[in-house]
Amino acid sequence: QVQLVESGGGLVEPGGSLRLSCAASGSSATVLIMGWFRQAPGKQRELVAIMRNSGETNYADTVRGRFTISRDNAKNTVSLQMNSLKPEDTADYYCNAQILEPGRGVSAYWGQGTQVSVSS
Repeated sequence: QVQLVESGGGLVEPGGSLRLSCAASGSSATVLIMGWFRQAPGKQRELVAIMRNSGETNYADTVRGRFTISRDNAKNTVSLQMNSLKPEDTADYYCNAQILEPGRGVSAYWGQGTQVSVSS
């Protein structure tokens, strides 16, 4: 059973920085994509940043230039460095992994979520 364990998050003032980390375990299958999504109260979950095995990245327009995603393919870990945080970045952040499982195709897995609050 695949598990995604997140760490990081917390309360920070506007302009501050936080780092989120996530580790995938429980499977030897190929992890195709790892990344982060977020969900603010009353809003839909949205993509923040993802990174493919190739190193190709996608960022939401709202975070590009402020957030940086990094990944260790060998360890199946992904991190998100968040700088110049804004109050509108406040949300629950979820780690996501898309895994190619033999006989099952691609399955998506989610972490339990970690809260990020940006407030003075």
